[in-house]
Amino acid sequence: MRIKSQADFYSGVMFTAVGGAFAIGSTSYTIGDGARMGPGYFPLMLGVLLAFLGVVIMFQSLVVETIDGDKIGKWAWKPLFYVIAANLAFGVLLGGLPSIGLPAMGMILAIYALTIISSLAGSHFKLRDVLILATILAAGSYVAFIWALKLQIQVWPTFISG
Repeated sequence: MRIKSQADFYSGVMFTAVGGAFAIGSTSYTIGDGARMGPGYFPLMLGVLLAFLGVVIMFQSLVVETIDGDKIGKWAWKPLFYVIAANLAFGVLLGGLPSIGLPAMGMILAIYALTIISSLAGSHFKLRDVLILATILAAGSYVAFIWALKLQIQVWPTFISG
């Protein structure tokens, strides 16, 4: 059998591997059943579903013909760097880094940093648009997590909120 779409085949391999790892990892928790779910039930079902989806995508990549074999392109290093850096900055700003004396900066600043840094991954960057998006995301996150769900997340930096 010949691979007719390399991108789909390797995507399917990745989905199957990640789903299988989650399913296997979830077995160290109590699984339970549909009526009385344990902490391992959701990761197990999600892992099995993801692995099944990966198998379907791999099968489809062997059956469905594509124009040029749908070759895998080069690694997009710039977007990969900025997306990872944005997530790291979000985590550090949200919780702080006590080992170097950096206090928690709160959810609002963390969301602004996440949005600005991750937007640098794209080919078009307009600060005004990014700040509008960050404001909408920060307001939506505040409404969803602080107001509606009543989660105890620090909203502002410690030196502002006291």
